Amino acid sequence: MDTDVQKLRDMSGLVTPMALRVAVTLGLPDRLSDRPATAAELAPELEVDPLALDLLLAHLTTLGVIERTDAGHRTTDFGALLGADAGNGLNNLLHHDSAAGRADLAFIDLVHSVRTGNPAYPLRFGQGFWEDLAGQPHLRAAFDRQMNDRMSRWIPQVVAAFDWARSGTLVDVGGGHGSLLAAILHAHPGMRGHLVDLEETAAGARELLRSQGLAERTEVTGGSFFDPLPRGDACLLFDILHDWDDENAHRILARCAEASDRVLVVESLGGSSEFDLVMLVHFGGRDRGLHDFERLASRHGLTLVSTTQVTDGRTLLEFTR
Repeated sequence: MDTDVQKLRDMSGLVTPMALRVAVTLGLPDRLSDRPATAAELAPELEVDPLALDLLLAHLTTLGVIERTDAGHRTTDFGALLGADAGNGLNNLLHHDSAAGRADLAFIDLVHSVRTGNPAYPLRFGQGFWEDLAGQPHLRAAFDRQMNDRMSRWIPQVVAAFDWARSGTLVDVGGGHGSLLAAILHAHPGMRGHLVDLEETAAGARELLRSQGLAERTEVTGGSFFDPLPRGDACLLFDILHDWDDENAHRILARCAEASDRVLVVESLGGSSEFDLVMLVHFGGRDRGLHDFERLASRHGLTLVSTTQVTDGRTLLEFTR
C-alpha cells in the first residue's frame, strides 16, 4: 500500500515538471552547456534571486539535467536534450513563452474545463488560444515551429500511404508552412495545390513553396477556414478538427463541402487520454472516433468511402458527396 501511495504522490507532483519548464524558460540547458557557472554568477545575468536559483539548480542536479563541477553547474548530455537547438522540439513545447508551454499553464484550471466542458485557456489568459496567437506573433511562430516539427516525422509515411494523384488540385486547409503539400506535389508532378492558412503562416508557406520550385503549381491564400474556401478536387484537413468543438467542426466541414465534393480528414481515431485533456484545456476540442466523424460529415452531405492508415497514429478518412 505504501508503494501505491508513493506512486500516486509521484504521479501527482508538480515540482519536477515545473522545474524542467522553468529551466527551459530561463535558458539554463543552453547557458550551462559549455560555460559552467554557480548560482551566484548566474543570478544577475538571468535577473533572478540567487538563493531561489540555487534551489532550482539543486533539483535539476537530482534529476540528472545538470551536474556540479569545480567551475559550477554544467548541463549533462541528458539535459542537453532540452536545448533550443537539440532538434527534438522539447524546448518549444516547454518554454513558458511558447504557444504550447504557455497553454499548458492553463492546466491549473482543469477543474473549470471538467465542470463546464469549456477550455481553461481563456480563463487563465483572458482570451482564447487562437486569439492569443493572432495578437502575439512570437506565439504564432512558436506554434508553427511545433507543427513543422511534428509533421516532419510523418511526411514520408503520409505521402506513400495514399493515392494523392486522384486529386488534380488539392486544397490544404490549415496547411501551415506547406511542408506536407510540397512533399505530395513533388511525388505527383501532375498535381496542383492550394494552401489556406492565416496570413502570418501563409507568408511562410509562400516562401517554402517558392524555395522548393513549386510556385507555378501552387497558390497560397491567407485567410480562415471559417470563411469561403477556394475550389479544388479535394480539401485536406490534417489534424484540424480535433482542435475544435462540434459546433466549429461543423463550420469547417461546411466550408470544405462548399469548395469540393471530396473531403480528406486525417485524425487520430481515439487518441490517448492525456491528449484528449490537452485538447479540452487548450481549445475545448477532443479526438473523435470513426462514427463521430461520420455523424459530423453527414450533416454536410458527405459519406465515408474509405479509411487509410497514414501514420502509426493517424487515419485518413475519405468523404465524398
